[in-house]
Amino acid sequence: ECPARVSTVMEMLETEGLLGRCVRVEVEILLKEYVELMKSTQKMTEDELKTLADKYDSVFLHPEFFTCACLAVGSVLQLVDKVMTSQLRNGFSVSRPPGHHAHTDKMNGYCMFNHLAIAARYAQKQHGVKRVLIVDWDVHHGQGIQYIFEEDPSVLYFSVHRYEDGSFWPHLKESDSSSVGSGAGQGYNINLPWNKIGMEDGDYVTAFQQLLLPVAYEFQPQLVLVAAGFDSVIGDPKGEMRVSPQCFSILTHMLKGVAQGRLVLALEGGYNLQSTAEGVCASVSSLLGDPCPHLISPGAPSESALKSISKTISALYPFWKSLQTFEGGPLSDVLPLPAPVCAEVKASSLITGLVYDQRMMLHHNMWDGHHPELPQRISRIFCQHEELGLLSRCLRIPARLATEEELTLCHSSEHISTIKSTEHMKPRDLHRLGNDYNSIYICNESYTCALMAAGSCFNSVQAILTGQVRNGVAIVRPPGHHAEKDTACGFCFFNTAALTARYAQCITHKSLRVLILDWDVHHGNGTQHIFEEDDSVLYISLHRYEDGTFFPSSEDANYDKLGQGKGRGYNVNIPWNGGKMGDPEYLVAFHHIVMPIAREFAPELVLVSAGFDAARGDPLGGYQVTPEGYAHLTHQLMSLAAGRVLVILEGGYNLTSISESMSMCTSMLLGDSPPPLDHLPPPKTNATVTINNVLRALAPFWSSLRIQSELDRTIPESVVTGSSAAVDDQENSVLEAAGVVIQSCGFCLRPVPAGGIDVFLPCEECGGDTENWICLFCYKVLCGRYVKQHMVTHGQESGHPMVLSFADHSVWCYACESYVHNKVLHEAKNAAHLMKFGEEIPPFN
Repeated sequence: ECPARVSTVMEMLETEGLLGRCVRVEVEILLKEYVELMKSTQKMTEDELKTLADKYDSVFLHPEFFTCACLAVGSVLQLVDKVMTSQLRNGFSVSRPPGHHAHTDKMNGYCMFNHLAIAARYAQKQHGVKRVLIVDWDVHHGQGIQYIFEEDPSVLYFSVHRYEDGSFWPHLKESDSSSVGSGAGQGYNINLPWNKIGMEDGDYVTAFQQLLLPVAYEFQPQLVLVAAGFDSVIGDPKGEMRVSPQCFSILTHMLKGVAQGRLVLALEGGYNLQSTAEGVCASVSSLLGDPCPHLISPGAPSESALKSISKTISALYPFWKSLQTFEGGPLSDVLPLPAPVCAEVKASSLITGLVYDQRMMLHHNMWDGHHPELPQRISRIFCQHEELGLLSRCLRIPARLATEEELTLCHSSEHISTIKSTEHMKPRDLHRLGNDYNSIYICNESYTCALMAAGSCFNSVQAILTGQVRNGVAIVRPPGHHAEKDTACGFCFFNTAALTARYAQCITHKSLRVLILDWDVHHGNGTQHIFEEDDSVLYISLHRYEDGTFFPSSEDANYDKLGQGKGRGYNVNIPWNGGKMGDPEYLVAFHHIVMPIAREFAPELVLVSAGFDAARGDPLGGYQVTPEGYAHLTHQLMSLAAGRVLVILEGGYNLTSISESMSMCTSMLLGDSPPPLDHLPPPKTNATVTINNVLRALAPFWSSLRIQSELDRTIPESVVTGSSAAVDDQENSVLEAAGVVIQSCGFCLRPVPAGGIDVFLPCEECGGDTENWICLFCYKVLCGRYVKQHMVTHGQESGHPMVLSFADHSVWCYACESYVHNKVLHEAKNAAHLMKFGEEIPPFN
């Protein structure tokens, strides 16, 4: 722990051109309430310093130690001031000595004062911050921070560290995953202990993606502090890990998604000078808004990492609804898909490209002026960009027409010729031809507009791949994702996103790995079919399904359609059933399915089929995704493919919501901080059913989805749910702020009746057949709280707390006020499933 650790970092920041892009903050020394003993070290002799240091674990002292420690603390506090008063967006404190091992009353592990613990308290006192997230990625467990906040629900502490079953320093049982905090702080301490050396990028990214981020979004911190040790970087003599410096750019980017980007990093450990400097530079680069680098190492987590993450999730499961998505149980042991061989991908430009041409408004419905796919869709979006000042920050990319030869990349010559012939058809013939397709209207300008939509995206992706722009947004129409190889469908003539993927592969002269992420509320049937046998394109679609009754009304949109041949596993459908899905459901899908698979796939280009008909207020979608929700989804995607992301407009039919939503996506592409999300309720039960169905279907192909196979989830004697509300609703008492402690119902169930469970029975009180539940004690069938609340009343009067839903076979406990998963429920769930579908569910292990 030498002075060169700081000087080498500063030299590399200067060499890489990063220092000149930062604001230098002068340090103030803050001596308040510091331990007098530490202050006295300034005047001690060498022998006295050695004698004092020997009383502590891994500490050395010097006459200037106290002053340096005060400077280190002061530098972090200054950055907190600047960030919380919006003078700076974020900051990095390059200072020493480190601090995260220091206790309230003693030095430890090179640390005199605990910078980040002091900073958290300072933010609360000086800036009224109610919730602070402290992330500690130093390879050593920051037990000092843990001890200080272990009973405090206002500070969420997350540490990922080398542990090796307690054999690695600081050799504490409290460093294990079972230490979740105590008293009011129970659930607010998260330890992720690695039990072997050599952990890599995929292990750390998976931990952040599937453990830290879901909890952080639920906690909703107002400030994020990072104990930024770089002793897990390749080459560090103490850590012995194999994390690349570039990985810390990804981790930093992920943390920028919470607390409106209010993020302060402080240097902790790191003892290979070159590795530490490179890690700091990668983090600072991300803070400055540079594109995330493309990670060379595989994105799949190791088996050891999956076990550690699963063990931590199990320990935290009772406290965080965001972790209660997982059902647990065995998954397939089939070997996953091979990891890609990754070449380095660079995005040199910091500019966002935008393509728009008002001539695409010429495509119109001659017979229905109120058709939802209006020409004004793109003009309103463009005007919103202009009004918000986004347009002036983008590089305008010229539109062009795609050629017929380019269209043959995905479409048959017969289909192209048919659509081309409409240029000169009479209205009667156009109307007749339109009726031959599913949900299509045609005018003489439709063919040209469809060519321009595709050609505009070609120009955009070429600008991205050649480094002219970092990323791009395409405000185009008509949409494309329903268009099949040989037919038009669902307002779509040619499949713009699919064509753009093929065009990108053509101009790069290789099987470029492309992710097409489709968040249009309708399933992109055309895109799925075009690539279903192709392992170079990963297609992921989140869509409303309603058991196959929602457009395009095909079972091909279900979760069990995984692709064919060598493309098996590369088609991912996330089909929503029942309920108005919104931000919580889309975020949980991103955290546990979309991003884990995408990182393991390691795309070199990301195309977003960005329909905004899942947006709040859309007349066709009926969903509740907010513009802020779309911002967070976009922010997460930007950590892939070195930031090479093209957002392509698909559907969306409320002119206000599509304008606000797409503008928010562009704001993220430009590097703006993600906006705050209002208090996020837990995802709907039907959504968790879908998530688990998808996890089970895709786990054989993607290692990162296998976390839940290790879960051992038993409901404890008492359950404390942690959330932002648990802190916000209480003003003065730390104990009150923890939430409500509710005694478990103990799973007091009676055996399933001999005749099984008839899920088609009506409510015994009102005769209704909508949203019925069955009591798992007396087996009465009654309607739920959103009908006439007869089951709620029954639970209150009878004291029978456990009920099973006929809709999705989830089990709700009125006593716990939460959904319950346990092996003793398997018999009832299986009986309901057998009656409804004629087959049993897999055994619960």
